Amino acid sequence: MWNLLSLSKPNKKEDKKLIAAIKTIAGFAPSNLALYRLATLHSSKSKDIEGFRESNERLEYLGDAILGATVADYLFKKYPFKDEGFLTEIRSRIVNRESLNNLARKIGIGVIVQYDNRNTQLQKVILGNTLEALVGAIYLDKGYLRCKKFVIDKLIQPYFNLEVVVNSETNHKSRVIEWAQRNAKEIKFEINETRHGRQREFSAQVLIGGEAYGVGYGHTKKKAEQDAAEKTCVTLGV
Repeated sequence: MWNLLSLSKPNKKEDKKLIAAIKTIAGFAPSNLALYRLATLHSSKSKDIEGFRESNERLEYLGDAILGATVADYLFKKYPFKDEGFLTEIRSRIVNRESLNNLARKIGIGVIVQYDNRNTQLQKVILGNTLEALVGAIYLDKGYLRCKKFVIDKLIQPYFNLEVVVNSETNHKSRVIEWAQRNAKEIKFEINETRHGRQREFSAQVLIGGEAYGVGYGHTKKKAEQDAAEKTCVTLGV
């Protein structure tokens, strides 16, 4: 079935390079190489072949879900007495776009990704997206348990000091404001307050150039703004 997903003719030289890279990155040889060819092919380099336009976008979608679930499972077991809000925050710090781009760069994804390198905007997100597609390929090729082992043993434990991650304070609001300034766009945070008895909750809406982006929530204005800004960072890929 999966050989239909890579319709272009294999290149032996490129295949050897890809196999060697997968062995280095993942610690094993691929069983179904077509999956990994597809995982490294961005739509900017794909072609229409017999009415089918192949790219790594479907694998990226799958890998994003598998990666998120694996990290969630890992954190859930590592921090048995922490609440859902804590676990969600730490997971987002590990799997956000900037973090995945940096991780992908460190493990050598740049050597195997195929994309139109004239597109400077793509360079900001392409490595992290390809890493997600690679996770999707490993899941389909080797199964969930092997994929989970790859994520924990090859990605999380070697590259994330969880104590540092937990104690770091990512200022998503500053990143969004900087992005808006670089792109000459007006940015506003609209704040609303609701009360539940004595409890106050705030919601924040990010508006960039008059267009609505992330909505965030928190028990303080600052937390609501940071939540909204983090969601906006994901949308913008910053």
